[in-house]
Amino acid sequence: MKKILSIFIVLIILLASAGCVGVNGGQNTENGVGSNTVASNSDDNRHVLVAVFSATGKTKQIADSAAKILNADLYVIVPEVPYTEEDISYSTESRSYREQHDSAARPAIAGQGPNMDKYDTILIGYPIWYDKAPRIINTFLESRNFDGKAVAAFCTSDSSGIEASAEYLHTLLPENVKWLDSRRFPAGASEDDIRGWLNGIGLTGRN
Repeated sequence: MKKILSIFIVLIILLASAGCVGVNGGQNTENGVGSNTVASNSDDNRHVLVAVFSATGKTKQIADSAAKILNADLYVIVPEVPYTEEDISYSTESRSYREQHDSAARPAIAGQGPNMDKYDTILIGYPIWYDKAPRIINTFLESRNFDGKAVAAFCTSDSSGIEASAEYLHTLLPENVKWLDSRRFPAGASEDDIRGWLNGIGLTGRN
C-alpha cells in the first residue's frame, strides 16, 4: 500500500511540474498554446495570425491580448534550442549578444509552424535585443511565404523604439507586402492601448 501511495505522489508531482512555465517564459506553453503549435480560433472569416517570440513571457502577454481582441490565431515561435537566463543577459559573452552582432545568425525554430496560406494579415511580436529584433525573427520571416500579405510588427522594450528593427525586417519581405504601422509597448501594456493600436491599423472589428 505504501509503495502504491508513493508512486501516486510521484505522478502528481510530475504532472504539476509539466504544467509550469520556467525561466524561458513565453518559449514554453501556456494559455492553450502547445509547444509552437497554432492556437486557432473557430471563426473561418478571420484570417489574422499573431506570431510572437518571447523569451521571458512579457511580449507574449501583448500577443495574447492582440489575439484575443482580434479573435486571431496565435503562434508562439519556439527556438529549437531554448534561451536560458544566461543566454539573454546583457553580456558580451551571452548567446544573445553573439547572435545579435552576427548578421548571418539564424537560430532554428522548432516544429513546422503555421500554414501561411490561411492568413492575409500577420502581426509579428518580439522583444528588442541590442536595438534589433532577435535573429530568430529573421528565421521566421525568411522561412515563410509573405507574398502579398499585410504585416505589422510590435515589440516590448524598456526604452528602445521599434522603428529601426521594423524597418530592417521590412527589407526581408517581398516588395508586395503591405507594411502596417508598427508599435512599441512597455511590459504590461493595457488592453486599451493594444486595442488603440489595432484600431489605428484598421484591424479591430474586422470580419
